[in-house]
Amino acid sequence: QVQLVESGGGLVQPGGSLRLSCAASGRIFSIYAMAWYRQAPGKQRELVADISSGGNTNYADSVKGRFTISRDNAKNTMYLQMNSLKPEDTAVYYCNMRPYREAYWGQGTQVTVSS
Repeated sequence: QVQLVESGGGLVQPGGSLRLSCAASGRIFSIYAMAWYRQAPGKQRELVADISSGGNTNYADSVKGRFTISRDNAKNTMYLQMNSLKPEDTAVYYCNMRPYREAYWGQGTQVTVSS
């Protein structure tokens, strides 16, 4: 069993930055591809970025060049550095494996971009 806990969300003005963290416990974190997902009000959950066990990354076109995904396997933690935030980035952000496991969805962390 894996437990995933997201943190770091908040209210930020357009153009601002936030750094999200995903702390993992349970099974060996380092062997899994991981990802950040988000769900905006009234919309389906979408993939934001993923990172392989070896550190290869992929990004949704909407965040490419603004967001950076990373992981620290020694700390069982994954991060999402979000820069140049836009109002359309407002959503609840979740971490999970890639592909996701339904049982591992956590509470997420709310990111609100507004002036």
